[in-house]
Amino acid sequence: MPSIRHDSPHEALTARLRAAGCVFAEDEARLLISAAQTPEALESMTSRRAAGLPLEHVLGWAEFCGLRIAVDTGVFVPRRRTEFLVRQAAALLDGWRRESPVAALPSPVVVDLCCGSGAVGAALAALAGPAELHCADIDPAAVACARTNVLPLGGQVHEGDLYAPLPPGLRGRVRVLAVNAPYVPSADIETMPQEARLHEPRACLDGGVDGLEVQRRVAAGALHWLAPGGHVLIETSRRQAAGTARILRRHGLAARVLRSEELGATVVAGVRRASTE
Repeated sequence: MPSIRHDSPHEALTARLRAAGCVFAEDEARLLISAAQTPEALESMTSRRAAGLPLEHVLGWAEFCGLRIAVDTGVFVPRRRTEFLVRQAAALLDGWRRESPVAALPSPVVVDLCCGSGAVGAALAALAGPAELHCADIDPAAVACARTNVLPLGGQVHEGDLYAPLPPGLRGRVRVLAVNAPYVPSADIETMPQEARLHEPRACLDGGVDGLEVQRRVAAGALHWLAPGGHVLIETSRRQAAGTARILRRHGLAARVLRSEELGATVVAGVRRASTE
């Protein structure tokens, strides 16, 4: 059987990636060719991608909110749908600034909890104006990656479980608490794409039996960290949104569900009422 002729390196690489099951093979081939410094590097990168390593881990970065976010191997890859969480957080910060007397405005405290690579925090630092930014994650690899993305933007990154590593002085001062905690039910992990299932830490994906276990822990502490009128924004799924909202209300927060059909994204926003009664 005669071999198939390819007229360019891009076509050959596209065919190889497509044969490996890469849905966006043409775009990925272009990115790999652009990133590789030598033919040997291109071959190494292509082999790793064809073997199932996420493209972002091969490239070393992910595009998110118009930024290149460094993503190390073994660190959760930021999803495009999470840009909706950033948009909502930025809108809240903008609204707060508009409604508050300029002379009385301190820098708002923003916390990116379960930050992974720090993509949400970095995007907010770059796009939403001056803020006192703190990011936190329990995974040392994620924390190291987040520091690469966040420290140059003036933020801080803390290693530990949820609120535990945050400076105590932030209690009652957080204007926006952005949370992309794991929310996949344990039984559904095996149905996820191989790229996530095999190459991202299970702790970044597994939300327990109903997917809401980490969200419950986030909600239990939110009221103590939020400023009056401050918001917690939690990414969740459409089918879990009502449960997420109930959890926030159970812990004293007013809650509403926000959706983006464009991004296929769902966020539940909880607010600490301005009254401190």
